[in-house]
Amino acid sequence: MTGSILSLNAGSSSIKFALFNAGPAMKATVRGEIEDLDSTPHFVARETAGAVLADRRLPDGFDAALHTLLDFADSHLGRDGLVAVGHRVVHGGADHIAPELITPALLTALEALTPLDPLHMPDNLAPMRAVADARPGLKQVACFDTAFHHTIPPLAARFALPRAISDSGVRRYGFHGLSYEFIARRLAQQAPVLAAGRVIAAHLGSGASLCALKDGISIETTTGFSALDGLVMATRCGLLDPGVILYLGRQGHSFSDIEDMLYQRSGLLGVSGLSGDVRVLLASDDPHAREAIDIFSYRIATETGALVSALGGLDGLIFTAGIGEHAPAIRSAVCGRLGWLGLRLDEAANTAGADRISAVDSRIDVRVIATDEEAMIAHHTRTVAQSAGR
Repeated sequence: MTGSILSLNAGSSSIKFALFNAGPAMKATVRGEIEDLDSTPHFVARETAGAVLADRRLPDGFDAALHTLLDFADSHLGRDGLVAVGHRVVHGGADHIAPELITPALLTALEALTPLDPLHMPDNLAPMRAVADARPGLKQVACFDTAFHHTIPPLAARFALPRAISDSGVRRYGFHGLSYEFIARRLAQQAPVLAAGRVIAAHLGSGASLCALKDGISIETTTGFSALDGLVMATRCGLLDPGVILYLGRQGHSFSDIEDMLYQRSGLLGVSGLSGDVRVLLASDDPHAREAIDIFSYRIATETGALVSALGGLDGLIFTAGIGEHAPAIRSAVCGRLGWLGLRLDEAANTAGADRISAVDSRIDVRVIATDEEAMIAHHTRTVAQSAGR
């Protein structure tokens, strides 16, 4: 396939993007972001070597920002250079378990899934419509974050709820799947023997989760029906007794207030009262900041223990995403709580940010692997677009 692929990773107030050469090597040529979509959008594009290609404020409006991005791609690549656009879609429900060519019928089907994730799905669908309006002949592909976890067995996916509720789609889905798929593939390249074993990948960013991989296949994860479950995150609470929600409702909190609290005002921010950014908390002398970090690392360690049980043992632990890749203090705190597994950290390697950070006498292989969701989107987009024909 010739030309370039645009990968879009859309959130509520920003869009990360990357341009990839669609040839066999599939190399990124440009990366960037449109920030502040809910106010005055800020468009930044850089060559992968770091040179700034564009940096400017844009007129208000989501569609205007997408038009600017597409115009930039045209000017950078030439009018015929862009051959397909791939989108990260947070939720694929039970039926969408592989990347799909975006059609009007698929858009309708994905709109019907919005009740499963009302906070993310509208933001994921909006760029699809905007691109379709601006470039109606351009192929688009939906890449689902939940798809990688469709291999989780029914025993792990089902809640102990009445069957009528479960049959309506209330089950554990799992998220961050594009990141975990990339890690599984990269680990298979770097350490094929380890990749064929029992591995836990820790995607630690503003959103955070763990995934239990057996022979590169997801068999369990810490997120469930929503991206609220599992680990403490930047502003999300993580695992929570449902009785707390019932209590808050009886105390007069509205549904919308509880939803906003759990998604936007909890987690590291809620505990610290200072910030949801690990970098800020690690640099602070505030005891509440220290407590937030301690809870964060404690929960990662205890949830790791649960996934070890699901795997029947552990051969490797992989740290990835912003915190996992760049916060040695967090890696050290987590690994310090997992000594019972025979895990030993090489603190010098950890501090230096080495690829492999376990000590020579460690029973568990501990590594740091940079994730690349945009690359995974581009890979899937090329495959689906090629199958559909240009």
